[in-house]
Amino acid sequence: MSTPSVLSDDDPVPGTAAASETPRRTRVSGIDRALQILDHLYHTEKPWTAYAIAKAIGAPLSTTYAIIDDLIARDLLTHRGDKEVWLGPRLYHYGLAYAHSLDFLSRATHEMHELCREVGETVQICGRDGDRMVVLAMADGPGHFRVTSEIGTRVPLNWTASGRLLVGHLGEDERLNLFRQSAKMSPTERAETDPVLLAGLSRQALKDRLSIQISETDFLVSCVASPICNRLGECVATISIVLPEHKVVEKRDYYGDAVRRASEKVERALGWRDP
Repeated sequence: MSTPSVLSDDDPVPGTAAASETPRRTRVSGIDRALQILDHLYHTEKPWTAYAIAKAIGAPLSTTYAIIDDLIARDLLTHRGDKEVWLGPRLYHYGLAYAHSLDFLSRATHEMHELCREVGETVQICGRDGDRMVVLAMADGPGHFRVTSEIGTRVPLNWTASGRLLVGHLGEDERLNLFRQSAKMSPTERAETDPVLLAGLSRQALKDRLSIQISETDFLVSCVASPICNRLGECVATISIVLPEHKVVEKRDYYGDAVRRASEKVERALGWRDP
């Protein structure tokens, strides 16, 4: 926003509760003020004038006008009538995207538990956070085998089967630069770190809809992952089976086929894959 990142709020609007108190210097960031404005409109469920908003939230009038102008310019607010403002169309698109993400995670979590029951192993839903893979959801297998990663765990993309899939849809140069900047040696020192090789493996894994890593992050722990892709072919997340190394070696096709079926079910349920 064009407003300062930190605003001095020692000149409240006359008539507010803040003005009746002993003057006390406080500092509120521009983004906090913007959120106060949006929250006020949301909770009252009706348009307001800038003056009325400033009075309601106890903010300087000049600051409120400046922030409202910025929000209107960015379609986060819109004019209603001559002087009143209301929530803008950009917020609607954000809301739709958020709601869709909830639908996705709900559907993916359902299939995660189904796959866990089918194969009897730990299953995870993973996504990408910049140059890291992050565990979004997990269902523990019924056996004694346990994995060290938990929900919220973030690791370099080159350490995991899922990490490679999550960037497989990116352009060649983007994948190459990403791995050049982020590839790191894993605790077992078995994870691939060569950016050129990783870029190729990533693209091929997405094409095959299957990625397998064996003991690259943790000794004797392996992962069999399949991508969950949207209509554009972008890998938005993965579903993966985490299990002992010897099981992958013995039944590679079994686990590979199971995880691919699960990812396809998620895509079909969300309308990203034809029935």
